[in-house]
Amino acid sequence: MCFCSREWSPPSSQFAPPSKTRPRRSGVRVQRLPRRKTRSEESKGGGKAMEMRNLKLYMENVSILEENQKLRRKASLLHQENLALMSELQKKFSHLHLLHTCLKTAN
Repeated sequence: MCFCSREWSPPSSQFAPPSKTRPRRSGVRVQRLPRRKTRSEESKGGGKAMEMRNLKLYMENVSILEENQKLRRKASLLHQENLALMSELQKKFSHLHLLHTCLKTAN
């Protein structure tokens, strides 16, 4: 079996040159999303405003943290006071508990 160059040709679908006609586009149109600003674009216009906003937020955070520390100290003092008062109550009413148990055993 001898193949001559005239007899054999490759399938046209595999080796066909790319067509010069454009593929058909669907009728659906998609709007482009706004492009995100790069760092250089942000620094040109809003650099100072962004710095001022960051500084304001930083100062607000510092004041919130200070207030939080004050409230933690106050809560700790109130907790200690609560423990002391509970201890006093237990001391005052411990004799009633003893009296109650004594009465139960006597009956």
